[in-house]
Amino acid sequence: MGEIIFDAAVTLNGILADENHSLQWLFDVPGAQDPDPDLLPKNVGVHVEGANTYLWLIKNEQFIENPQKWQEYYRGITTYVFTSRDLPLPEGADVRLVNGAVREFLPEIREAAGEKNIWVLGGGELLGQFLDIDALDTLALTVAPAALSAGAALLPRSIGSDRLELDEARKAGPFARLVYRVLPTK
Repeated sequence: MGEIIFDAAVTLNGILADENHSLQWLFDVPGAQDPDPDLLPKNVGVHVEGANTYLWLIKNEQFIENPQKWQEYYRGITTYVFTSRDLPLPEGADVRLVNGAVREFLPEIREAAGEKNIWVLGGGELLGQFLDIDALDTLALTVAPAALSAGAALLPRSIGSDRLELDEARKAGPFARLVYRVLPTK
């Protein structure tokens, strides 16, 4: 069984997306257009994301208009989107819209991933649900030299230092890269 990894870019003050659910703030950082390929999780079989993250990616990358782009980026990767809405699906994409708690769908997600890793892309509530059920192995953050006055918080709940063990801290272009092992609750 692979690992479950939350890996996302975040502002200095812990914001994932602005108040309009946009990630444009990230791409406005010089150097963000050419990220270090070592930053992305390896051996990924499943993406897990919330509706706002998914919709932003669909719109910005124009995946509905250009479904072949989805195949170029995500060939062989199943995507689970946690949502209560009907959302557009790129033609030929293995996107599964699910409505409910992470706990309810985790066995199915693990089965879809097989021996590969599960990459939780966002948002913060999904991250919180994985932490709540001790189902997260790694918390990786790429901290941008930017701050937003409002938006989606990285983690809308508390997590103590007894749950996080620093594994890596380094410079990655204009970003700071922090990787933590997530320890089970005691």
